[in-house]
Amino acid sequence: MKDQIYQVAIDGPSGAGKSTIAKKLAEILHIDYIDTGAMYRAIGYKIKKKNVDMYDEGTLHELLADTVVDLHEGRIFLDGEDVSSVIRTPEMSKMASDCSALAAVRQKLVELQRHMAKSKSVIMDGRDIGTNVLTDARFKIYLTASVEERARRRYKELLEKGEAVTLQEVEEDMRRRDYNDSHRQLNPLRKAEDAVEIDSTAMTMDEVVERILNIVDGR
Repeated sequence: MKDQIYQVAIDGPSGAGKSTIAKKLAEILHIDYIDTGAMYRAIGYKIKKKNVDMYDEGTLHELLADTVVDLHEGRIFLDGEDVSSVIRTPEMSKMASDCSALAAVRQKLVELQRHMAKSKSVIMDGRDIGTNVLTDARFKIYLTASVEERARRRYKELLEKGEAVTLQEVEEDMRRRDYNDSHRQLNPLRKAEDAVEIDSTAMTMDEVVERILNIVDGR
């Protein structure tokens, strides 16, 4: 695979471990990891920071036209500013879910994501990578887990970052995101027909990584 250009698409609900798994796989496979969720969070952050009405098409288009989102060495930059930490909050999680349902936002970021995957091997995770962004991806994974387990993982992550949240709040937010992501009109969350589904509820990160490596290696 070293001399070939290929894409690994990982889709699934919030908290399934997509980003953690994708980052680890990128290291092992020596390919670039594209955190699409962080890209939507960055847009949500700018909308919030600029106090823009995301449902005002004219204003939103104006904001997007002047927006640059870039990823470098695991960090995400918005208009040149490193926003890697400030976008990892429940509020930005909600903003990402809300703005990802807007056609203008999706069009801008999908074009950028497809461009990134044209000239180099990448692993990309999100909600519609295999069904919309990279429909011709060589490898497609649908990673999921029970909502209770996903909420527990996210709760632990937020506590480690010093966030004042309760497990109930995190689970309620996750259920809301699940509903919004799977019921939105534009490219809803769903498993691609040719994707391999992996339920990580009772699996460790290393076990999931090994399972996907076996798929990539054809074992």
